[in-house]
Amino acid sequence: MLWTTLGVVALGFLIALEIAARHYAGVPGPITNQVREVIFAPKPGPLYGGLALMMVVLTWRQRFIAAGVAIGIDVVFVLVRWAIDAKTPDGHFFGNGALWVMLGYAVIAVTRRTGKERVLLLKGVGLGLLLVAGRKTGDTWLLITSKTRPTVLDEYVATADHALGNPSWLAGRILKATGPIGTHILDGVYAQLAVAAVVVALYQLRNVAAERRFPSHHLVRTFLVIGLLGPAIYMIFPVVGPVFAYGPGASGTGGVQWAVADLWPDTLPSVSLPHPVPYDGITPRNCMPSLHTAWATAIFIHSRKGPRILRFAGAFWLIATLSATLGFGYHYGADLVAGVVFSLTIEAALRSLDRGWDRSGTRLVAYGTTVFTALLLSYRYLPMEMAKHPWVFGPLLILAMTSVIFGYVRTTRMWEPKTTPAARQPELQPEPA
Repeated sequence: MLWTTLGVVALGFLIALEIAARHYAGVPGPITNQVREVIFAPKPGPLYGGLALMMVVLTWRQRFIAAGVAIGIDVVFVLVRWAIDAKTPDGHFFGNGALWVMLGYAVIAVTRRTGKERVLLLKGVGLGLLLVAGRKTGDTWLLITSKTRPTVLDEYVATADHALGNPSWLAGRILKATGPIGTHILDGVYAQLAVAAVVVALYQLRNVAAERRFPSHHLVRTFLVIGLLGPAIYMIFPVVGPVFAYGPGASGTGGVQWAVADLWPDTLPSVSLPHPVPYDGITPRNCMPSLHTAWATAIFIHSRKGPRILRFAGAFWLIATLSATLGFGYHYGADLVAGVVFSLTIEAALRSLDRGWDRSGTRLVAYGTTVFTALLLSYRYLPMEMAKHPWVFGPLLILAMTSVIFGYVRTTRMWEPKTTPAARQPELQPEPA
């Protein structure tokens, strides 16, 4: 009943997004785009990432067969497109095979499996398709934010960001000084965040095929919930980011004609009374909170119990993601603080849901929600006070974020199973003669 209910809710949500995309933007929504990728050239990364997640329920022999079939189908599609000279977008050469294999295993689960084996295989397929659907859903959400929020609140966040020392302006100048090497490294990290998530998730799910069950909690759950709830905050607090609101824009969208002023990253914005600013109907309002920060935080948390190289990679990805979000001008410092609190609160809620709600879990989630709400309210209604008194509000923002981190670490440590040391065996004494 639980999985049926979740499936119905997810389907209803996708249908609502499909209707909204066609109504507000006049473009196909996530369902149509996903169906098109059965035939038309897709972006391969999400589809093969979803296939990799699905294969955690398969044996090694079945994995090799599934991968081989997916590659074979893709070869056929590529040859057909080449033969008919079909035009495809850059980077969209293959990927249909992964989707066909996942759909094929869904059919196999329904027609050839029974009982727990059917449920396990359907969970694997669902996990893979959820990763793909999450990407489509996110793209639709971003489009909706740009069409339904004609004004942005960047002036409020930029003013409040004076309390943190305008870190995006500083990081932008530092990144510019590193030259193309630093830029290419951070751009790769920023763009391939989903790849890091799949690697960590595959490590967590490595025993599913042997144990024939999924672990109670894993990274994919947190990743999907962050992506589901985050855009709702975008609608409440639309922000485009420093490079768009105070700079030349990026990726061909936005630009000086829509910017408040062409200041980023060389000149700090002045402290003046903020007001909503009209912006174009193309650039996503996807800054508050920083979901890249939230996702990188989740990757860091879930990599802590892995081997040393995975822990190192999780820490590197978090630091590099924070550097990229600021250095490229995609986010303000205030966005990052909110993103960390947002991620920890969702992670705490999912862990509490898994283990059963108790007083400690409820208290932690309530506290994280309160801090996150207070951050948004302060950015919106107290930006001038924050800018005029940075030595007060700057430490308060960091203290608020740190308190949530401390509460999360302390509470989750209490949730860890206690291992009792084995009783010491008494030493054998020689028998008296």
